[in-house]
Amino acid sequence: MTSNFQARPVGGLASGAGWLIALVLLLAAAQASAATRIEGVRMHEAPDYTRVVFDTSGPVDFELFTLENPHRVVIDLKHAEAARDLGAGLARGDGARVTAVRTAPRGAEYRVVLDVTGKVKPESFRLDPVPPYGHRLVVDLYGTGPGRRTPAVPLSDHRRDVIVAIDPGHGGEDPGAIGPARIQEKDVVLSIARRLARKVDAMPGFRAVLVRDGDYYVALRDRVAFARDQRADLFVSVHADAFKMPSVSGASVYTLSDRGATSEAARWLAEKENRSDLIGGVGDVSLGDKDDVLASVLLDLSMDANRSASFEAGARVLGQLGTVAKLHKRRVEQAGFVVLKAPDVPSILVETGYISNPAEARRLDTADYQERLATALASGIRNYMQSYAPPGTLLAWQREQGDRKYTIETGDTLSEIAARFGLSTRRLREANGLSGDVIRVGQTLVIPAG
Repeated sequence: MTSNFQARPVGGLASGAGWLIALVLLLAAAQASAATRIEGVRMHEAPDYTRVVFDTSGPVDFELFTLENPHRVVIDLKHAEAARDLGAGLARGDGARVTAVRTAPRGAEYRVVLDVTGKVKPESFRLDPVPPYGHRLVVDLYGTGPGRRTPAVPLSDHRRDVIVAIDPGHGGEDPGAIGPARIQEKDVVLSIARRLARKVDAMPGFRAVLVRDGDYYVALRDRVAFARDQRADLFVSVHADAFKMPSVSGASVYTLSDRGATSEAARWLAEKENRSDLIGGVGDVSLGDKDDVLASVLLDLSMDANRSASFEAGARVLGQLGTVAKLHKRRVEQAGFVVLKAPDVPSILVETGYISNPAEARRLDTADYQERLATALASGIRNYMQSYAPPGTLLAWQREQGDRKYTIETGDTLSEIAARFGLSTRRLREANGLSGDVIRVGQTLVIPAG
């Protein structure tokens, strides 16, 4: 009896130990299965930095450090595993800063080594899910590279060019709107912006600067800062967005409003565009103004005059845009776009069409239509600047020298040309020996002084 009685607790202890071991094994297996998956990786080259983005199944802990001889950046992703060979997708030999990528699992970690061309300063941050992306880890490498290639133009230059800052929306991590056949807004507007820049540069007295000239993201407020650093006389942000209804179509021009949007589409579009920093990835970003009371008052005084100039520029551009594209609205609309908030640079946002509309998306993706849009935008910019050229520019000097010549373009009317140059229609007729208001494309008019 005694031996039998004593055998029972021994068997119970053995059984309890077995359960304990099984529980430990289950917890270990659960921990292993809970490892964060590295699902993909992308790289974007910008003039100032190279961005490496890891798509992850959840928030990932990591350690980042640099090494020398040779220069490299090491990223250890904790409790992580790769869904596939990440290095194969990133390896490249022509990067401005990253020349090669090496990856390897290291126990519960996954190591990524970036071979770089020289000393770099890494900046890293995690991003919470924002459609169309899930969790992301972003590593920006600042340092060796081409940098910005456009120097600022001193305002004291005699008879300087008018500077037009052209901003292709979105870029890099932020594709913008995505239409049929995976047409991406960021690609379409970059192509239109490059064409527009070439046309602006070809006009005497004008010079274009591109806010971005490649597939990388620029934060909204950095776009404004770039235009101001370049002493821009006009800021033109180019887009081709989408709306929740695919039937919506047509081109539009927007200026800044602090009193609400002029239509539902304007309100919806501004809210969508102002979220671009969260998609493009600028870390812990706030879209709210942070000016103190005095700065806000001074800013408002400056903005009042700037809004008027922006509206006039928008009207000139919209008039020309309507000669090649169907217009969504035949008036300049207003909404609270962050990217239009430069207090001293007239700023407009051009909606070249809606990628969410299948027919319009197909047109926007063709070189011929992009060229026609760029021509119309350049004509509108020129029309505005010929009437409102800033002092000290070649255009302002030419306006003061006496009679000038103007070549009629598609969409021009005699009364509109007269108003543009501050003349009466009657005086313009008399200067050109016209008995009526009929004019033809290609005809040259004399613009009398005064």
